[in-house]
Amino acid sequence: MKHRTALLALHLGALFFGLSGIFGKLALAAPLVIVFGRALFAVGVLAPLTRFGEPAAPLSWRRRLALAGAGLLLGGHWWAFFIAVKVSTVAVATLGFASFPAFTVLLEGLLFRERVRAAEWGVVALVSAGLVLVTPRFDLGSDATLGLAWAVFSGLLFAMVSVSNRATTAGVKPAQAALWQNLAIALASLPLAWVALPEVRPLDWLWIALLGLLCTALAHSLFVASLRVLNARSASVVFALEPVYGIAFAWWLFNEQPNPRMLFGGALILLATLISARMSKHAPSPEDLG
Repeated sequence: MKHRTALLALHLGALFFGLSGIFGKLALAAPLVIVFGRALFAVGVLAPLTRFGEPAAPLSWRRRLALAGAGLLLGGHWWAFFIAVKVSTVAVATLGFASFPAFTVLLEGLLFRERVRAAEWGVVALVSAGLVLVTPRFDLGSDATLGLAWAVFSGLLFAMVSVSNRATTAGVKPAQAALWQNLAIALASLPLAWVALPEVRPLDWLWIALLGLLCTALAHSLFVASLRVLNARSASVVFALEPVYGIAFAWWLFNEQPNPRMLFGGALILLATLISARMSKHAPSPEDLG
């Protein structure tokens, strides 16, 4: 893969990840059903990839359980994010989720006893200021405020996934880790989503399938392939555009036009995401991306 092709693959991967909220909004199914379907279709693609791709080292049951635990956190992140999309708008949900770098900084400092640098505290401050501006008014009776709360919670869960993956995915191929995590999500959400499955419209299954195929399996594969050519800094900068893609498509498809205050708050959050990515030693882990 040439440099230009790798850069295109990276942008396509970021675009597909950014479309998660769009497909979640288009599907009228319950969030738990969307989570189950997304994981199911992702497993359907990832299983052949791990079987017929490069040989992967066998995993112990302890490692598999650890990956499954991280997968449950990822499933919780998806669930909270899709609730935010349903309750409010794609823009609010996407920007609220983009708060995860601040939570990652705090969690890594707490769990790994790593000293939080001044620049990292700056990231937390930027995210906090951005969230204040994104919120139209602090009223729990407001759909926008409630949606933002769910989105921020999804960001916290995503940060927990990122931190847990530091311990659970070391030495594991990305597709292999993603397979076990999505398998755990599908198995855990099936009993909860089972009752609602017969009521899901065929069109909703299409949106859910695209969510699992494009926004999970294909986006993951494009990201992994691009990292074989591009460096971590390039990948981090491009993936900071993920919320931009999601908001732009929501503006186009659903006429969810953000006001100037929300745009400024979103710019602060995206700036914090970019700064956090530039400070990181590594690009975002493929199995971290949601």
